[in-house]
Formats: sequence, C-alpha cells, structure tokens
Amino acid sequence: MASPTRRRLAAGLGAAALAAVDLGVKAWAVGSLQERVIPLGPVELRLAYNPGVAFSVGDGAPTWLVLTVTALVTAAVAVVAWRTAATPSPGRLPALALVLSGAIANVVDRAGDGVVTDYLHSGWFPTFNLADTAIVTGAALLVLSTLRQPAPATPSENGTIGAR
Repeated sequence: MASPTRRRLAAGLGAAALAAVDLGVKAWAVGSLQERVIPLGPVELRLAYNPGVAFSVGDGAPTWLVLTVTALVTAAVAVVAWRTAATPSPGRLPALALVLSGAIANVVDRAGDGVVTDYLHSGWFPTFNLADTAIVTGAALLVLSTLRQPAPATPSENGTIGAR
C-alpha cells in the first residue's frame, strides 16, 4: 500500500494535470469559438461565460464575493483530500482529486476576469466545461465510495462489538 505522502503526491499531481488541461481548453475556446459553434453529436462546442457558480447561482453577486467563497470551498476540499490521504480509503482520494481539479481550474479561470469560461453545450442543459464535469464526476464517485464502506462496529445488546 502506498504511503500517505505518495497518495498525496499522486492526488495533487492528478488534480493539477486535469486543471491544466481544462485551463488549456478554456484558452483554446476563447481563441477559437468567438463566432463559431462546432457540432460534436450530442454536444457542441460553444463559447459562454458564467459569472455565477453552478447553474449561474449568484450571478448577480459581487465578483470578489463569488471568488472568495469559491476559493474557500476549494481550500476546504484540499484540506479534506490531504486528510483523506492519511489512511487508505479506496475511491475517496481519487474522487476528491477530481473535485479539487475542477474547483482549482474554475477559481483560476474566474480570478482573471470574474467569470468562468464554458464551452460544452448540449441544448437541454446549461453550458459547462471539463472542470464542471470533473467536479460532478468526483462528487458522484465520493457518494458511491461512501456507500460502499462497511457499517461501523456498534455495541450489540449483549455488550459485544459487532457490525451493524
């Protein structure tokens, strides 16, 4: 089993790499999709900007407030991921690394001009980006990994410890 240091390093490098990919695609989208839409079957590449957070919640809030709150949430996820790496927990650390990668990418993107660049459009769902996909996928994996954990041991009626 890998040490906590190795798990932290792997999760951090994975999160940084995925955040870098998303930021690179966002830069490409800004340069290439200004006046164009690229159909790709069920989705199309279409440039959009989101001043709010998920589903444009808070789009009327001051930029400094949205940036501060999202940066604090990102920092909290980083702390949870750091602490999770201290013990082997199959699925939890990779899930948190996905959430962290998306959160970092969106905070860095927002820091520049107060908006997040979106580029994936389905027509029936709000336009989103790779970072959003990482956050949602990571959150779903986190829920699944939590559901798969065995129930904690609890005292039984006869005083012995047993699984619930």
